[in-house]
Amino acid sequence: MSTPPTVPTVLVTTDYLAPGDEVDVLLRDAGLTTRHRPLRKTRERDELVAILDGCQGALIANEPMTAEVFARVPALRAVVRTGVGHDSVDVEAATRAGVSVSNLPGVNANAVAEYTMALLLAQARRLVPVAAGVQAGRWPREDGHELRGRTLGLLGYGAAARAVVPLAQAFGLSVLCTTGVPRSLRRDASVRFVDLPELLAAADFLSLHTALTPATRHLIGASALARMKPTAHLINTARGALVEETALAAAVRAGRLAGAALDVTGTEPLPSGSPLRDVPGITVYSHLAGQTAEARRAAGLEGARELVAALRGRPRSSLNAHLLPPVRPGAA
Repeated sequence: MSTPPTVPTVLVTTDYLAPGDEVDVLLRDAGLTTRHRPLRKTRERDELVAILDGCQGALIANEPMTAEVFARVPALRAVVRTGVGHDSVDVEAATRAGVSVSNLPGVNANAVAEYTMALLLAQARRLVPVAAGVQAGRWPREDGHELRGRTLGLLGYGAAARAVVPLAQAFGLSVLCTTGVPRSLRRDASVRFVDLPELLAAADFLSLHTALTPATRHLIGASALARMKPTAHLINTARGALVEETALAAAVRAGRLAGAALDVTGTEPLPSGSPLRDVPGITVYSHLAGQTAEARRAAGLEGARELVAALRGRPRSSLNAHLLPPVRPGAA
């Protein structure tokens, strides 16, 4: 008597996905068993290994998927990030372990673009300190600045940055961009592409939209900040480690930069001893740029579809599938 095939198990850690929701139904309808362990803050390596035990696939948040993790979960065949960034995943180690790694490019681009504009407006009109002043019993009446006639510098030209462009132009901002995207793919004639030193010097608002790599880690440090106007503002909705936080805090405190709105930080949640705390002009948010109901739904569903496709050997947005052997017949 033959043993019936084991139903593949997939781990779901994205905190807004839950048993019984439409993503769970999609995965189970595809013949998978789901295991939900939402990531709320941080997760230790041994706990991550334990909850991945026996799983063939994972739909993950920002877990640190390191070489050691991949080495200890031999059943794993596919990992999908419910977002764009994938710097928490060691893709080279995944490739050595035979694991496909996918992200979801552009899935939350509109949400990030709208949020970027909200941060620009909040910085320009001093909305956060004004509201805090009213809450404290004062009635602040200092002036702010309009966006029209000013220059927005975009560092990066991915889907979110491209979605920012028409919104910024509707407010009367001129848009400059520094990117490694090939010239043949820079299709927006209304954007002027410049090198980084010119971008830093010209921008009234510098908005970060580039991936975190060894080359971009702490790219916005003391020397970059020194090139910026003292009236400029930094906006970061990409990755916290793009910015050297001690240098940023020092620049704002000294009046060498007007301020910063940071949706992401090097360590999240923000530690109590962070140099970013209690710096007038710097506002830190809680990694919300892509967190709209619409973007969450799209990310969950697209992530689930990508996970199913990857387990069947047909991923659509894998970062390393071209380096992996074909999926064996009969896989999920």
